[in-house]
Amino acid sequence: MEGLEHVSPLLGAIIEAFGVKAAVYIYWAILIALSILVYNLGFAKKLKMWQNVIIYFSLAIGSLLLLILSYQLPVVESLLVAALVLGTYKFRLKKHQKEENISS
Repeated sequence: MEGLEHVSPLLGAIIEAFGVKAAVYIYWAILIALSILVYNLGFAKKLKMWQNVIIYFSLAIGSLLLLILSYQLPVVESLLVAALVLGTYKFRLKKHQKEENISS
């Protein structure tokens, strides 16, 4: 499609595959899912269910701003990197704690 050279490569591929209207909703869903994943990997504490619902709703609304920014900036790619780094950290932390429990 013409005119997609100014959007991120991932968004351009989704637009070509599904069309503009569906691509916006798909991209927003990806942003919400990655935001929730990064939140849970890095910042989440044990909360009550209603508190989690409020946080997830806030993440969904905040993802609208990220959606606007993602037309020019690599927001999804940055969230993927953040999820990989935090996931690696959590994995290594649990592995280290397990080794300490065995040696104690």
